[in-house]
Amino acid sequence: MTEQHAHKRQSIDWAVIVTYLLLVLIGWINIYASIHSADSPSIFDLGTRSGKQFVWILTSLGLAGAILFLLPSRLWESICIPFYILVLFLLMVVIFVSNDVKGSHSWFDLGPVRFQPAEISKIATSLLLAFVMSMQNFRLSKLKDLAIAAAIIILPMLIIVAESETGSALVYLGFVFVLYREGFSGWWLGLFGLVVALFISTLTIGIYWSIVGLIAAMVLFYVLTGNVSHPWRTVFLGMGSVAFAALLPAALDEACALIEGHIDYLNHRIWVPQEGESARYFWSFLPKLKPIYVVLALSTGALPILLYKAYRKKDLTLAIAVGAFLIGILLSFSTDYIFDNVLQPHQQSRIEVLLGMKEDPSGVGYNVNQSKIAIGSGGLLGKGFLQGTQTTFGFVPEQTTDFIFCTVGEEWGFVGCLVVIALYVFLIARILIDAESCRGNFTRIYGYCVAACIFMHLFINVGMTVGLMPVIGIPLPLLSYGGSSLWAFTILIHFPIPVQK
Repeated sequence: MTEQHAHKRQSIDWAVIVTYLLLVLIGWINIYASIHSADSPSIFDLGTRSGKQFVWILTSLGLAGAILFLLPSRLWESICIPFYILVLFLLMVVIFVSNDVKGSHSWFDLGPVRFQPAEISKIATSLLLAFVMSMQNFRLSKLKDLAIAAAIIILPMLIIVAESETGSALVYLGFVFVLYREGFSGWWLGLFGLVVALFISTLTIGIYWSIVGLIAAMVLFYVLTGNVSHPWRTVFLGMGSVAFAALLPAALDEACALIEGHIDYLNHRIWVPQEGESARYFWSFLPKLKPIYVVLALSTGALPILLYKAYRKKDLTLAIAVGAFLIGILLSFSTDYIFDNVLQPHQQSRIEVLLGMKEDPSGVGYNVNQSKIAIGSGGLLGKGFLQGTQTTFGFVPEQTTDFIFCTVGEEWGFVGCLVVIALYVFLIARILIDAESCRGNFTRIYGYCVAACIFMHLFINVGMTVGLMPVIGIPLPLLSYGGSSLWAFTILIHFPIPVQK
C-alpha cells in the first residue's frame, strides 16, 4: 500500500461508514419483510428481491472499498467534465430507447438488470458543480458564474423532467442549499418558497386570492428588508392596499346587487337611453367587472411609479419587491397552464388528492391511505419482524421501493421510524461536519451536494408515505430496493466525504 493510501485509510470517518452499513442492513431486512409470506423462501434466495438486493449490497461494498482504498482522490476532479457530458448523453438516449415503465422513459434494460441514468446524474452534477465552484475566481455574486452554476443544475433536471421522472428532478432543487452555503443570497430561497406557495394557493383558492397574498408578502418583504424612511406610513399604505384588495370582491357584489335592485330608477333618473339603445346597456358592464381586473389595472398604474421611485432613490429592495410581484403575477396566471399541459394526468391527480381538491381513496390516493394505515397500525413499538399484516398481505403497492418506510413503521413502530430518521440526520450532519473540516473547496462543496441529495430524498420519500407530499416515485436512500439507487448513493457517500483532511 502506498503512503497516500495509508494516509487515506487512517483519515476515514468510520462514523459515516458504520451509519451507511446500518442503513443498508435495515433496508435489506425490511425488503425481505415486504415480500414475506407464509411460504416465502430464504432471505438469500436470488429469485426474490431480498436475494437480488443482497447481491447489490455485496457489489456496493466492493465498490466502496475500491473508492476508499484503491482509487486516487484526484481522479474525480480530472474526469468530472467528461463524466457529466456522458451522463447527459445517457439521459437523452434513454428517452428514445427505453420501454414505458408506468409513464416513465428512464430505464435501460440490460438483460436481467435495469439501469437508471437519473441516479448517477446526481453524482455527475455534484462533481462538476464542486469542480467549477471551487475555481479560484469563481463568485456567485457575478452573474456569469451564477449562470454557469445554474446551468449545471438545470440541464440534467430538464432532461429528467422530459423522462417523466418528476421525483428525481425535484431532488435537484436541493442544490439551492449548496449555492446558499457558497454565498447565494438567502432571500432567493424565500422567493423560491413564495413560488411554491403561489402555485399551491392558485390551485386551491384561485388566482385572485393568491395575488392578494402576494401583495401582502411583498409589502412585508419591503418593510422588513428595505431602508424605509417612514415605516409606519409604508405599513399603513401597504396594508391598506391589501385590505382594499381583500374587500373588493364583496364590495363589487354588493354594488351590483344594489344597482340591479334600482336599475329602473338609475336608468330613468341618471341615464336616459336614446332611441335604439338598450335601457340596461349603461349598467351592464358592472357585473362583468371582475375584482382581478380592478387590481391589475391599479397595479399597472402603481408599479411604474414605484419603479421610478426605486430608480431615483437607488432603492434596490423596492425594485426587487416590484420585480418579484410582477413575476408572481405571471406565475399565478401560468399555473393553470402548467398544471393542465405540463404535468402528466397521474401527477395532476396525485397533487389534487394531496391538496384535498378531490377524494379518491380507491384510486390515486390508495397507496397513501394504505401506507398511513400500515404506519399507524405499528403503534409505539410495532407489530414485530415479519408480523405486519399490511405488509404480509401486500396492501401497499411498491412497498419494497417507494414505500419501504411504511414497512419500518408497521413492524418497528414509532421507535423504529425515529431510529431510522435519526440515522439519516446523523449521516447528513456528519457529512456536513466532514465537509467543513476539509481544507479544499472542492471537497467541501461536494459534501454539501451529497448532504442535499440525501436530505431531498429523505424529505420527499417520508413525506410521501405519510401523505404530506404527492406520490412521485422516489427511493429512500440505502433502504429501498434497487441496484442503481444503492450504487449511486454508495459512490456519493464514499467519495470524498469519509476522508477528513
